[in-house]
Amino acid sequence: MSLRLGDDAPNFQAQTSIGDIDFYDYTKGSWAVLYSHPSDFTPVCTTELGRTAQLKSEFEKRNVKVLALSVDGVEDHLEWIKDINETQNTTVDFPIIADKDRKVAELYDMIHPNASTTFTVRSVFVVGPDRKVKLTLTYPASTGRNFYEILRVIDSLQLTAEYSVATPADWKEGEDVIVVPAIKTEDIPAQFPKGFTEIKPYLRVTPQPNK
Repeated sequence: MSLRLGDDAPNFQAQTSIGDIDFYDYTKGSWAVLYSHPSDFTPVCTTELGRTAQLKSEFEKRNVKVLALSVDGVEDHLEWIKDINETQNTTVDFPIIADKDRKVAELYDMIHPNASTTFTVRSVFVVGPDRKVKLTLTYPASTGRNFYEILRVIDSLQLTAEYSVATPADWKEGEDVIVVPAIKTEDIPAQFPKGFTEIKPYLRVTPQPNK
């Protein structure tokens, strides 16, 4: 059964490249990004893990814990990390889960039999501090992920969790946002003192409220 938005993210215990972890304990009080890789020593994954490490400060300032997963074992992960650090000029210090028994992959429906019966697809899960699934993305094995897009979505998720707004197409941090339809136009000034523009009765935009 696939996970849907708003579902509880299942807890699990696993061996990782930084030692044994409990998912709930490791991510307590934080947002989390859990993403999977088909296997170790693969070229696209090497660039993805390297990019994640390079963006460490960006994830940290958003209070995000990152966890990667591959179906290979810890020893392979540790050797692979050496290659990643060397080729991507970075330092991988976040956990890579060793999922040799496919336990976590099956729990999160990361194996799609029509794509591969043994390897995980490129799944991405963003989980909130409430342990609810906030975002799911699925890429084919051949396509590397856009981590700036993942950060952009996290910015939107964190903003819209705090304010009654939505973010328009291609929105980036600092740009105008949309007032949700549930707020009456006459009530907008009290909630959004920076002002607003009514483009249509159902489309009201306002400056990002926390900027």
